[in-house]
Amino acid sequence: MTDIALPGTIQGVLDKYSEPDALLSALLPILGQVLKCDRCFLYLRHPETKLGKITHIWRRNPDIPDIGNLEWELEPASLPQEDPMFAAALRTDPSIYVEDVETADPTVLNKDFERRSFGHRALIHAHLCHNGQLWGVLQPCVFAQGRVWSDSDRAIVTQLENQLVPAVVEYVKKSIVNSPQSTVHSS
Repeated sequence: MTDIALPGTIQGVLDKYSEPDALLSALLPILGQVLKCDRCFLYLRHPETKLGKITHIWRRNPDIPDIGNLEWELEPASLPQEDPMFAAALRTDPSIYVEDVETADPTVLNKDFERRSFGHRALIHAHLCHNGQLWGVLQPCVFAQGRVWSDSDRAIVTQLENQLVPAVVEYVKKSIVNSPQSTVHSS
């Protein structure tokens, strides 16, 4: 399933950009369109400091909620207990494909948390991990109704999970070092 070629539009972005911010900024709109999503965002974090934020977001239209953060913020200590998908990501479990927030198993997601925090109806919770640590979550989603994620959707996201990790780690290390909230030095 993961050996298919990436769509040319996505591969073109990966080939064209090497600087992490430019790559991630260019990729999300293309990925959102290829996956036929309403919103696609990246939540990035530094695993040691637990500082995180939504760094990049694409929305199909302005009616879709913009949930981006301006500043790096300390993740709430309660987040893994409140959000089972985040807990799974911290464990570096495989990415999660939710076809319908309303009918999903409560051991997979907290329906009230998803409604309150994100408002989406179906989503991919793609875990971006490096050396056994979570560095980010890529989250394409749809709003109006549930959605079955195809084998092709899954293959694209799986390939991107691996290909985006170096850019994500570089972006986080550079951003956290330059952040006024942090005294972290890159490792």
